[in-house]
Amino acid sequence: MSARPRTPCAGSCHCGAVRFEITSDFAELTTCDCSICRRKNALMVKVHESDFRLLAGQEQLSAYQFHTFTATHYFCRTCGIYPFHRKRVTPDHYGINVFCLENFDPAGIPVRATVGAGMA
Repeated sequence: MSARPRTPCAGSCHCGAVRFEITSDFAELTTCDCSICRRKNALMVKVHESDFRLLAGQEQLSAYQFHTFTATHYFCRTCGIYPFHRKRVTPDHYGINVFCLENFDPAGIPVRATVGAGMA
């Protein structure tokens, strides 16, 4: 399957307080087996920070870090939803929870399982 064209895609948390936009071709989606990703069960797309725009809700975001304190996972203070995180291995990228994207259907996009639990 060929990648989708690079187009903007809007997203938000459940209550709408946190709103953002990404641009991606959605070449692949990822899962992660680290302790937090396994629990939140997110399906993610990786985007460079230049392809991410926070439109609203900076003050509503709560940040969570653990282990090496490199990755930063963001949650809405109001509804508790995880919309995105700043990645550990590639800190100039975000992992976006595709279930927070408006009118997005992940069907047909390859999913790659990443190994986070084994990272030192």
